[in-house]
Amino acid sequence: MKPRVNLITMGCSKNLVDSERVLHMLADAGVEAVHNAPMNGGGTVVINTCGFIGDAKEESINTILDACRCKADGDIDRVIVMGCLSERYREELPREIPEVDAWYGKYDWEAVAAEATRSPRRNPKHDWERTLTTPPHHAYIKIAEGCNRMCAFCAIPIITGRYHSRPIAEILDEVRSLVARGVKEFNIIAQDLSNYGRDLGGRQELSPLAQLLEAMADVPGVKWIRLHYAYPADFPYDILPVMASRPNICKYLDIALQHIDDTVLANMHRHIDAAGTRELLATLRREVPGIHIRTTLMVGFPGETEEAFERLMQFVAEQRFDRMGAFAYCEEEDTRAAREFADDITEEVKQARLDRLMELQEKIALELNEAKIGSTLRVIVDSEDEDYYICRSQFDSPEVDPEVLVKKSMPLIPGNMYDVQVTDCLPFELIAVPLHES
Repeated sequence: MKPRVNLITMGCSKNLVDSERVLHMLADAGVEAVHNAPMNGGGTVVINTCGFIGDAKEESINTILDACRCKADGDIDRVIVMGCLSERYREELPREIPEVDAWYGKYDWEAVAAEATRSPRRNPKHDWERTLTTPPHHAYIKIAEGCNRMCAFCAIPIITGRYHSRPIAEILDEVRSLVARGVKEFNIIAQDLSNYGRDLGGRQELSPLAQLLEAMADVPGVKWIRLHYAYPADFPYDILPVMASRPNICKYLDIALQHIDDTVLANMHRHIDAAGTRELLATLRREVPGIHIRTTLMVGFPGETEEAFERLMQFVAEQRFDRMGAFAYCEEEDTRAAREFADDITEEVKQARLDRLMELQEKIALELNEAKIGSTLRVIVDSEDEDYYICRSQFDSPEVDPEVLVKKSMPLIPGNMYDVQVTDCLPFELIAVPLHES
């Protein structure tokens, strides 16, 4: 029997891409590599941790402790930990959880694979080779590592290091390889899309991100390209004509704004003010008609007064974001905010503000969905249940956005695209019927 390695992924899609690389290395070494399987199946468990905020760290720690209990009960043989949490706490964690057999950081992929398989890796053809864990018709493409922004609240630069872009040619090779495997939809990810390519040198007419998007859109078989995690300051405006003119670039942008109050933004070190934020949003909507904007906001940052929070509420009511997530400030050690500000807002106040913000967004989301009733959307089929095909439009990113539930009035094939008509809605789902396949 082949040795078994079960890789558990915590956290974001960027972590998932790292796990997919490790899974490929494991399979390349001749082991049975599984992903997110139950932890009582024997062999070795590798946990790819998240260290972003308190809740994510707690979930990672609990998963590690669960694995150690499985090991103590004899259900598995070894526990290996990698990823953001172990990168950040390389010295502390081995002392606190000695039951773990080996600890590795965020970028120690080959060392993890060698440890898990007890054998060296065969020579790969390409560093970007990976085993997809997503449905076969869509994949994430990570175009850069690290972050240079140093926002006051954020520990990501401490974990990931300085920004490092992948060359365009390498990314395109990966895209072509994935198209050959049946991938149609590409979700472009990085800690900061806006900064892509600026570390590669040279001065050119188009920004590196605009060049990359044009080249990706030209690859035969690429049906959808979707952009995640842009930064509002120093935004590469020349991508907007490319988005507007290329039908296979989704009219969608994920851009975390965090707040709108000028004092809060300055204390966060976001390098943009309220006027600049509003100008950016107006430009996005003017240059890319129909664009759906996804954003993330924070409540409870130190010093956020009631007046500042009310400005945030007014901003959300005014902008009517198509997609919005929010979270409460959580102090992270070694960040600028932890050094400079007292965490002076109670958890009760933070939660109350978060609840109010999300209640407002739910109302907005329902109204925006109601406006889509009667319209025709192009969707891709992800899966099916007893009554519906679970689909998404170009405005819906996997895992984080609403779905389009298409009634089973005719057979649809997962991975294929269809036109559907919206007949009803909920705040975070659309109900539709199929029209035809093309």
